[in-house]
Amino acid sequence: MDEMADTPDNFDPTILPSPPSSSSEVPDVEIVARVRAGDEAAFEELFNRHRRRVALIAGRFFRQREQIEDIVQETFTKAYFALDSFSGEQAMSFAAWLSRIAFNTCYDELRRIKRHPESTMSNVSEDESAWLQEQVRDDGAGADVESAIVARDLAGKLLSRLSPEDRMVLVMLDAEGMSVSEIAQQTDWSPSKVKVRAHRARASLRRVLEKFL
Repeated sequence: MDEMADTPDNFDPTILPSPPSSSSEVPDVEIVARVRAGDEAAFEELFNRHRRRVALIAGRFFRQREQIEDIVQETFTKAYFALDSFSGEQAMSFAAWLSRIAFNTCYDELRRIKRHPESTMSNVSEDESAWLQEQVRDDGAGADVESAIVARDLAGKLLSRLSPEDRMVLVMLDAEGMSVSEIAQQTDWSPSKVKVRAHRARASLRRVLEKFL
């Protein structure tokens, strides 16, 4: 599989080019069948088609280029060896199936980081704390490019203080815009557990925010 282009450490996966698409594009299930038949080049086609989506998921949780690249590579490695568990006849599309692997890979990495606090993201700086307080006073004013960048990086640092489960559900709900049923499908949680986890996650995030206000 091709490596991602060389980019700064604070990596934005949205800069990755979207794969070309057309109405005549070969369906994923047909490419999967070719991979199962021994066509390894076909898997590279799947990689090129879906790597941007996987990188975007990883970018919801991690900011460093190396971390995102590792998640992308590990996700596709897991997918390759688990292809026999994917069936085009099931309700979940290949893209959704792959996204589930990506989310689980991110979750595993979050748990690993939680066990090794020295590898977590840096603390919120005084400037970022001051910026956050200013946004609260201004009721969210200041939606310029600089503010957007600060907000994105600050959100990552604040979320890094939550448990992996809380962070996962908030990213799925708020960043990915997924429904409760979609999250339940991705995580194997019941819908009621998703709702409870989301409520607890928001309460935890509020407690984190209160420390800087």
